[in-house]
Amino acid sequence: QVQLVESGGGWVQAGGSLRLSCAASGRTLRSYHMGWFRQAPGKERELVAAISWSDSGTYFRTLLGDFVKGRFTGFGDNAKNTVYLQMHNLNPEDTAVYYCAAGRVPTTADQDDYDYWGQGTQVTVSS
Repeated sequence: QVQLVESGGGWVQAGGSLRLSCAASGRTLRSYHMGWFRQAPGKERELVAAISWSDSGTYFRTLLGDFVKGRFTGFGDNAKNTVYLQMHNLNPEDTAVYYCAAGRVPTTADQDDYDYWGQGTQVTVSS
């Protein structure tokens, strides 16, 4: 099993930036395909980014939610067993609880394909 812990959330003004981290323990993240999801109040949870590892051990971005529009980047650090979500130019519509997840299916937005989930970190963007 793998345990995931998100951090880096908080309050930011519109136009600001945040970097979320997802630290794993129990297993190496290299064994999994990773995803960042978010859930805003009253809305369904949606994919933000899906991250997979190349054979060389580096990460690459494989899938991003439509709303990202070049503002967000998902990447990983194999040595730290951590994946990140770098977010720029945040707006109030980005306010949500952000979750990371790990699974065996690559490049997927289907939440059922992810086996492990963190507890989430709150991101609040004020106008």
